[in-house]
Amino acid sequence: MSQQQQQSKNGRNGTDGTKGTKGTNVWSFALQLGFFAGLIWGGIRALMYFFKLTVVLPGYLAEPFFKTRFLQTQGGYYVGWVFFILFSIAAALLYTLIFRRLKGPYPGILYGIIWWGIIFIVVGPMFGMTKPILELPSGTLISEFCLYLLWGLFIGYTAAMEYTDERRREPQKALQ
Repeated sequence: MSQQQQQSKNGRNGTDGTKGTKGTNVWSFALQLGFFAGLIWGGIRALMYFFKLTVVLPGYLAEPFFKTRFLQTQGGYYVGWVFFILFSIAAALLYTLIFRRLKGPYPGILYGIIWWGIIFIVVGPMFGMTKPILELPSGTLISEFCLYLLWGLFIGYTAAMEYTDERRREPQKALQ
């Protein structure tokens, strides 16, 4: 059976198994990936603060735009979560546009570690979002480092699986 016959039998025309498309839309995929990365890992971050695994407020990314006093309230918690989602969307867009073809978990892990360094070593202290790294407790540093490592792994590995997974196309290649 030819590839065209197989595709019409399955009702599929695209290379990604969807009807009439040639692959995953990079923009919509990155938006969804960033939204869910921010939703999930922002929620976990808030739980880390609640359980006192970190002293950095959940709304620390909103610190340049809102007063700390507000960010310590319930409303500030939600504003912080929204800012983490927006940050995650921007980071996922960047990763998907530049690094989506990298395979495996390690690029995503490195991506998360780099973002941790940018936020906690450079940008955070500069804009008052976090205290300087030497003034933060070691438990906070470890917790935040691990969160960003896993957040980066989530973004990177999800993108890698979407753009480098050949399992869907292999049966069609074998038939040729």
